[in-house]
Amino acid sequence: MLQKVEICGVDTSGLPLLTAEESENLMRRLKEGDERARERFIVGNMRLVLSLVKRFWAKNANADDVFQAGCIGLLKAIDGFDPNLGVKFSTYGVPMILGEIKRYLRDGNSLRVPRSIRDTAYKVLKARENIEGRDEEATIEKIAEEMQVQEREVVYALDAISDPVSLFDPVYNKSGDTLMLMDQIFDEKNNDEVWTEHAALSEAMAKLEERERKILFLRYFEGKTQTEISDEVGISQAQVSRLEKNAIGEIRAKIAYEF
Repeated sequence: MLQKVEICGVDTSGLPLLTAEESENLMRRLKEGDERARERFIVGNMRLVLSLVKRFWAKNANADDVFQAGCIGLLKAIDGFDPNLGVKFSTYGVPMILGEIKRYLRDGNSLRVPRSIRDTAYKVLKARENIEGRDEEATIEKIAEEMQVQEREVVYALDAISDPVSLFDPVYNKSGDTLMLMDQIFDEKNNDEVWTEHAALSEAMAKLEERERKILFLRYFEGKTQTEISDEVGISQAQVSRLEKNAIGEIRAKIAYEF
């Protein structure tokens, strides 16, 4: 991590530094709902995050991941800070940022399975043993039926306690026919209803004006902020917000009419 200048695509050497007066003014405006002020305040406090991240450079952790954790702590601090407390934001924000970084370093390198899921997994294994003891094939469907739960709960519980495997790995089958793992997984997202909704969405998008389509694409496909879009499209942030809301309203109305 040492001497890393660009973190998460951010050139840390070029981060701005806010004065106390600027910080107070931006905090007041962002608490009133000013999104531009919120973005400026976040960027203006990334140096604070960076200074705290440097404390953990000896932990052999990924710089980008630690910085992201710190930024999450920064966002939580901004949302929870009360300007009427009579303290500087940094006094409140530093413990929040450090807490998020330490939480990442503590939990980020291992997958902790909740006790309830582990208990379900053990019951699944017991049910499978009982079924195979009756010389029957222990399919997901039969296990779920014996436990009186949904099939996806069985799959989820087994997956939580298993090492990652390929979808093309063979699954044991007493009948002698080789099945792959992917043969027993149902894709709930790709069905006729979803395809119909996607078609209706595409049709509704096609009827929007070119500028509205571009705004939605930049906002929801490229993840840009309204401020970034306003600079790219050449209109104000308020106009971007209005056009975005209008476009979404038209799409919703079109889909609601179709269904």
